[in-house]
Amino acid sequence: MESHLQHKIQKYEEFVDGRLKPDLVRAIAQRDKVFEQQKVFSDLRNNIENLEKNSVTSLRTLVNLGSEVYMQADVPDTRRIFVDIGLGFHVEFTWSEALNYISQREEKIARQIEEYTNLIASIKAQIKLVCEGIRELLQLPAEKRAPERIF
Repeated sequence: MESHLQHKIQKYEEFVDGRLKPDLVRAIAQRDKVFEQQKVFSDLRNNIENLEKNSVTSLRTLVNLGSEVYMQADVPDTRRIFVDIGLGFHVEFTWSEALNYISQREEKIARQIEEYTNLIASIKAQIKLVCEGIRELLQLPAEKRAPERIF
């Protein structure tokens, strides 16, 4: 009976370590990528709004050529910009079209962040459930929770 119990506990531990924890790490990494996309679009929105607010029609800037090598560039007409829409494609937008597109993308990104957050919470709950099952199989006392303060 004891070896059967040990085998069961080992299977649960392998499931947590081999499946749930890697899934959790992967979900957190994917959510972090989406957070980065959110920041890129937020920065782009701020830049476009600053261009509009200050009525900038031309500018001089530094362009990253790769490997942190920069070159000065003159932009004679800033009223149209190219926005990376994914998969290596860029679309030319006016400022208002770009802001409209950014709003739509930000809504989609917010939904993705919510989905990943729910997935992460679900995986954490599964890990906790399996750990609680292991604790019960080992007949260990339940962890004491810190008393909640009521203000």
